[in-house]
This record gives sequence, structure tokens and C-alpha cells, in this order.
Amino acid sequence: MNPKPLRFLADESCDFSIIRALRSVGYSVDAIAEISPSLPDEAVLKLAVAEGRLLITEDKDFGEWVFAHQHAMAGVLLIRYPASMRSSMVATVIDLVGVHSPELDGRFTVLEPGRARIREKSKSNIHTD
Repeated sequence: MNPKPLRFLADESCDFSIIRALRSVGYSVDAIAEISPSLPDEAVLKLAVAEGRLLITEDKDFGEWVFAHQHAMAGVLLIRYPASMRSSMVATVIDLVGVHSPELDGRFTVLEPGRARIREKSKSNIHTD
């Protein structure tokens, strides 16, 4: 049995090239910039949970919402790429989603150049290099 395909909600901080790339390979991606610009972070998380979408963001504040405030999540992908390495960012996101899709659902993932940290809210980290 195949797992359900991931669906995404892209925060306004998410580089639009990631949104276009995920859409081009067949993923459903709603973008806050298109559907509800300036929506507060807490409302973005609530929308992602209500629609069962993994949130894609470059805003570190979502880590605080999830871990410090114990806000519900359907999964978060926090992208942390410096300007000097952004040329490889889109391909890395597509690779991560393609290879690790089942592990991303319901977890908080931090993607940086060369590594992804996939973490459950209450368990230890799962590392992928």
C-alpha cells in the first residue's frame, strides 16, 4: 500500500522557486502569498493542520510555535539555506521530499546544506545526511 502523497502549505517566507518546483513534479502546494497574504504565523499553522498539509517555511518562529508553545502541526519543513548556497536549494528540497516523504509527515524537519534533521515533537532526532 502506498502512503498518501504529501500536500504542502508554503508560508510567505518560502522561496517561490520551491513552490513552482514542487508543483512541477505533481505535488499539491497552496501558497499563503496567493491565498491569504499577511496571515499570522499561528493562523498559518492552524490552516496547515486543518487541511492536513505540511508547512514549508524559512521562518524560524515556527519552531517556537511547535516546540515552546506546543502548537499542533501536520509537519513542518524549515529551510535554512544561506544566500551563498541557494542555487542548490530547490533540487535538495525535491530530493528530500522524494526520498523521505513518509518520514516528513507529522514531523519537524530542518533542511540545511548537506543535512536534514527530522524530528518528532516528543522523540529524539532522526538524522539524514
